[in-house]
Amino acid sequence: MAYIDGLLASGERMVRREHQHWFVLVADAFYGIVALLIALLVVFLASGMEEGTIRSLLGNFVLVIVIGGLIYMGWQVLRWMNEEFVVTTRRVLQLEGVVNKKVTDSSLEKINDAILTQSLIGRIFGYGDLDILTASEAGISRLRKLRDADDFKRSMLEAKHELELELSGSRPLPSPPLRTTPPEGTPAPAAAPVAAAAVAPAPAEPPPPAPVAPAPATTPAPPQMSADEVTRTLASLADLHERGAISTEEYEAKKADLLRRL
Repeated sequence: MAYIDGLLASGERMVRREHQHWFVLVADAFYGIVALLIALLVVFLASGMEEGTIRSLLGNFVLVIVIGGLIYMGWQVLRWMNEEFVVTTRRVLQLEGVVNKKVTDSSLEKINDAILTQSLIGRIFGYGDLDILTASEAGISRLRKLRDADDFKRSMLEAKHELELELSGSRPLPSPPLRTTPPEGTPAPAAAPVAAAAVAPAPAEPPPPAPVAPAPATTPAPPQMSADEVTRTLASLADLHERGAISTEEYEAKKADLLRRL
């Protein structure tokens, strides 16, 4: 199991994994390369010498610087291979160290911006410097000479967007799996009674009763009066009519009403 696999939390997965450009490896292994070139030069010079003490010393010198140069170059290769930049679904990690490991990570939630810087040579050979700006002072600040830095930045921003959707609950739910067609010759399962009852249409509800029009209000019949009461009332009405208190129409209407009560 790779070292990075032991750093991932539950449910976390890697999205992008990248190294520095091989220019960095060449620059770090510069002294080893120079030692090998010096060894080649000494061998070329010693080849024209006669056998003797000087040639023997030069031979030992070449052997030492060749072994030392190879060891130094091998160590730089191991350092380059173990320095990685990883984008996961939650973080951006920087791993370095061959024996003693150092892991620096920045949460995708805290990343505010990412600045990509590429020179003309970097655009030609495909590398750049990526500055990651976070809300805290700690964390990854600069990824130097990152290989395919533009793709790495794009993967980081896409992972940040996916995490924001997941945290806000806006991620669409996965669609239900498609129903597989049973192979030929396989009898179809019998429908359960409960399923049949669930599919059966529900009984139609009875229509609401028609509204009933309210019965017209009936005028109560006037109370019956005796002949004496009617006579006295008519006399009073005649007196009021003569004095002009009521009009002729009102007098005739009241008179007819009194006569109906007999």
